[in-house]
Amino acid sequence: MASAGTEARGFVRPTKDGVLVRLRVSPGAKRTSLKGVYGEEAVKLSVAAPPVDGKANAEVERFLAGLLGLGPSAVSIVHGATSRDKSVLVRGGDPAEILKRLGPLL
Repeated sequence: MASAGTEARGFVRPTKDGVLVRLRVSPGAKRTSLKGVYGEEAVKLSVAAPPVDGKANAEVERFLAGLLGLGPSAVSIVHGATSRDKSVLVRGGDPAEILKRLGPLL
């Protein structure tokens, strides 16, 4: 497991529309939870939902929004809808605040 130090900076990037968070998702887990850092470029996230009919993607968005204290419409998958490697846009997010909220869980 890593802290929200140098490893964290690789997976949280500001953009003109908000903040991009890179994830490595494992669907079909017993429960939805963060599992640490994947390499230096993504957060590992296990989701309980199966990868069927967008259920795992919906769970990713819901979980991340709740974790960051945001409404569900503030978080959306913008790349990797059919892949384990996803980029999630957090609209109106602040990179430092996102790192602060994710850091203790990694």
